[in-house]
Amino acid sequence: MQIVITAVGPDNRGLADPIIHYVTGAGANIAEIQMYDHDEECLFAMLLRIVLAGEALADLRAAMREVAARTQLSIRVWSPEERAARPRLCLCATYRPEPALALLRALRDGRIKAEAALMLGNRPHCRSLAEQFGVPWHDIGNAEGVADDDRLVALCDEYQVDYIVLARYMRVLPPSTCWKFAGGRIINLHHGLLPSFPGLRPYHDAYAARMLTFGATCHFIVPDLDAGNQIIHQATFTAPPGLPLDEIIRRGQEDNEPHCLVEGVRRVVDREVQLRFHRVVARRAAPTEGR
Repeated sequence: MQIVITAVGPDNRGLADPIIHYVTGAGANIAEIQMYDHDEECLFAMLLRIVLAGEALADLRAAMREVAARTQLSIRVWSPEERAARPRLCLCATYRPEPALALLRALRDGRIKAEAALMLGNRPHCRSLAEQFGVPWHDIGNAEGVADDDRLVALCDEYQVDYIVLARYMRVLPPSTCWKFAGGRIINLHHGLLPSFPGLRPYHDAYAARMLTFGATCHFIVPDLDAGNQIIHQATFTAPPGLPLDEIIRRGQEDNEPHCLVEGVRRVVDREVQLRFHRVVARRAAPTEGR
């Protein structure tokens, strides 16, 4: 069984040792390890991807709870194989309803074999979507739309979320949240083609560059905003010369962006791709592995 362990907390000495010592002592094979010190935030972050027998998962979680208590680290033990047949999703949205609506319809119709465990928003605009599809809704934003990131983390833990889907969620997740769900658990829809058009106004930037092809990008989140090596899927459309920017944006928002998100999430849920060392790689199932 493939297992991802993430550990995040105040920087100190000897934080990685008890985790690595336990997993190697349990006979795990270490497939990936990353450790970071964010000096500005005095934050330690670690990701460990291991292969371990499935029956050892409960003992591993118990051991990591003990390590967390001793080190003050926030530790998560997650396996994409535990609920592979029907992983649990958290949908996060702000203003635009189209991407989340397309994803909810794909889940309802069985085109994506997953479950919408909850829906979060830093604004109340998409609450009616959650109610329409019977998905628990939580508003995590204040009156100015500033999100409570600690509550986002707590709710995802409470609902046992496998993947967080940012469906035009117009807030930047802090590094600590990114690392708590590192290893390919956060999927973002960016309304422009990466890496050429990052930032908040990709339609405007592409239009100013006299582009005739516009698009959207579904990618895994890592702490670097709109980084370029985590692309899951891109969808494009062509605009004829002279088409007004408002019409280009409308076509992108109402059709292209929802299509891009649905296909990207499907690829992750079907485990066609995975994130390894911050790069998206195709996943090849072993001959004895099935779904």
